[in-house]
Amino acid sequence: MKAFDISIIGATGAVGAELIRLLESSRIPVSRLRLIASGNSSGRQSNFREEVCIVEPLREVDDIKSDIVFFSAGGAVSAAFGPRFAAQGALVIDNSNAFRMDPDVPLVVPQVNPSALAVRPRSGIVANPNCSTIQLVRALRPLVKAFDVHQIILATYQAASGGGLVGIDELLNGTRSALDGRAGPSAERFPFPLAFNAIPQVGEISPEGVTVEEHKLVQESRKILGVPDLRLTSTCVRVPVMNGHSEAVYLEFEEPVRLEQVHDLLAKEPGVRLYADGIREGYPMPRFLEDPAEVHVGRVRLNPGDPCGLWIWVVADNLQVGAALNALLIAQLSIANNLIGGT
Repeated sequence: MKAFDISIIGATGAVGAELIRLLESSRIPVSRLRLIASGNSSGRQSNFREEVCIVEPLREVDDIKSDIVFFSAGGAVSAAFGPRFAAQGALVIDNSNAFRMDPDVPLVVPQVNPSALAVRPRSGIVANPNCSTIQLVRALRPLVKAFDVHQIILATYQAASGGGLVGIDELLNGTRSALDGRAGPSAERFPFPLAFNAIPQVGEISPEGVTVEEHKLVQESRKILGVPDLRLTSTCVRVPVMNGHSEAVYLEFEEPVRLEQVHDLLAKEPGVRLYADGIREGYPMPRFLEDPAEVHVGRVRLNPGDPCGLWIWVVADNLQVGAALNALLIAQLSIANNLIGGT
């Protein structure tokens, strides 16, 4: 395998830092790693495989030739610069919402729809789904494949790290202020102070009362699972958790299901760790996840009043499973499928 020229846009953010760490421990050979961010981060240093990489300011980068470019700097940056890198031959793996519903851009979770990357996309861009969507579809895949689903209703409990490093700092500073009895800093990253609070709004609210995050879950799940008429509705809540998103998911099937079959399907699903039926005691919680690379599922139970109804509790590390790890797996799948120029 050849060594690859790789660039990370947004390298100093929460997801970018996680991506550097995962890439370093991966088996992907790297000939050059370029760390690129805003001008405010210019000159910062990061160690990578016994070398020191200096962060470059995006708007001063002239050489935009790379084999693989990871974007994790927000939708506006991706929309402005992603196509430019792709036009120079790079495979762009984008973590923003800029291209996810573009018909020329595959939206990929390698454990769920790897066939979406059977050929190189014409756009040269692959979209990384929303963090909440990734863990949801990884848990849903075996159930949607085995049973006819009538509808899905869920509530998400999303961590501060979903708002990046600024979101984490806002939670920490607000918590310290509250514990000290001081008036906390004003909310900037979230609509209201997050410390000791639960905010039922993730993203802007549309005139219909649906938030951006709730809309993403519907549209992205349909595209990834290949079920364009999937009935799914949600309420997305930001909670005072540092890292790790949780989801309470209710599935209503067309016919009654057996709990033993559900356990068997989830237990055999690659990358899913099941806490049910004696397989593991207890249930997953974001603070105590044993493996941040897996999707953790617990509280699996039938609705006592309706044998067609099933509840599951889904928890995952949103910086790994929900962002950086999925992006890295997309890169590995692309390399395996010979989609990178010169592979």
